[in-house]
Amino acid sequence: MKERLQKLISAGGIASRRAAEGMIQEGRVTVNGAAASLGMSADPETDEILVDGKPLRLPTRRTYIVLNKPRGYVTTLRDDRGRPTVAELVTDAGGRLYPVGRLDMDSEGLLILTDDGAVANALMHPSHQVDKLYTVFVQGKDVPGSITRLRAMDTLDGEPISPARVTMIERKGDGAEIQITIHEGKNRQIRRMCKAAGLHVSRLIRVAEGPVLLGELPAGKWRRMTADEISFLKNCNK
Repeated sequence: MKERLQKLISAGGIASRRAAEGMIQEGRVTVNGAAASLGMSADPETDEILVDGKPLRLPTRRTYIVLNKPRGYVTTLRDDRGRPTVAELVTDAGGRLYPVGRLDMDSEGLLILTDDGAVANALMHPSHQVDKLYTVFVQGKDVPGSITRLRAMDTLDGEPISPARVTMIERKGDGAEIQITIHEGKNRQIRRMCKAAGLHVSRLIRVAEGPVLLGELPAGKWRRMTADEISFLKNCNK
């Protein structure tokens, strides 16, 4: 079956779709001996697809894992500044795995990684509106008032956002443990929302993404996804 070249390259674990588009434009991809062009489709079963002169090979078995990302790790495969990366925590999972979405360096919790580029791109697409649940520890002068503002927030730095679901878990003096559910993935969105509402975030943990739960997975450890969790991911790609 024919598919867009950038999708095939991503599925082959070579690069993201956007990076694959750049490789095609740079003339690094050929199909049946001819230079590929952006927007071209090919059938990996019948066409010879070369990337940098090497045959594109699609893995027959995909890997899907959940990592409990600790604080202090960046969500990338390599870092020019020498900071610890999540890739260092999953070297024993097999293959070259890409993170689905991001958690900033100071945030913790559930991070999905896979070598299935098509599924990863589908899950990150805003149209799927997958709920992401975070446990957030905050401090503020008026925590109840700030929570009210969080629930009513429909813009962030001038950009529209969908309303968040906010639940108070425990109140301690001028601090609290709350849970926030969003389905968007704007850069540092929850930290920025809390700041705008008058709250300081001392700890932020992603505990669920759709039906995928962090559970009791220790920090820095990973587990393979269940069949039901993988089915959820694949449904996002339909």
